[in-house]
Amino acid sequence: MNSKDLEFYGDLAPLLIEKENSLLSEIKGILDSISTDSETALAEHLKSRIKSCDSIKEKLGKNDLDENAVTGLKELSDVIGLRIVTHFVGDIYTVLEKIQLSKKWRVVTVKDYITNCKPNGYRSLHVILSVDFDYPGLDHINVEIQLRTIAMDCWASLEHQLKYKKNIKNTELIVSELKRCADEMASTDLSLQTIREMIQNHE
Repeated sequence: MNSKDLEFYGDLAPLLIEKENSLLSEIKGILDSISTDSETALAEHLKSRIKSCDSIKEKLGKNDLDENAVTGLKELSDVIGLRIVTHFVGDIYTVLEKIQLSKKWRVVTVKDYITNCKPNGYRSLHVILSVDFDYPGLDHINVEIQLRTIAMDCWASLEHQLKYKKNIKNTELIVSELKRCADEMASTDLSLQTIREMIQNHE
């Protein structure tokens, strides 16, 4: 967190940082329980972040809600967000199954934008978890985990830049090309998954 975010969160800041680190540790434990071998590890990388105060205020303002940290934690599901980037599509669902079996949290919703991608081509699997939280008026908060392949993550990074950068020329062409790439990447992801299964079946 930067100084601006620390001021916004106040005495919630250390609790959020502690919860973020705890969740990272739990997810890493889940990944390691499946494989610690670098060649068969499910995750290419694991990231986390605590939402910036500017992003929270923007979201709350759009819904005419009080723009403060407590309201953000009550109303938003992604103040703490984690991203698991895998090598293969199948790994996403393997990790999801382990997440759903854990007693450390309660799974609130699962949104599968891989099986049913968004119109612009966005693919990812979103899991909302309810986790214990120790703060007056907040005995739990929701957090979001996004799971996607390397290809999906690369695509999402470009789409994010397109959404937030100003004065980009040829926007319609870029949107069209991104959609085309998303479909091609999805096809490649499935092909790689099939090839991996063929190799594993002959071990």
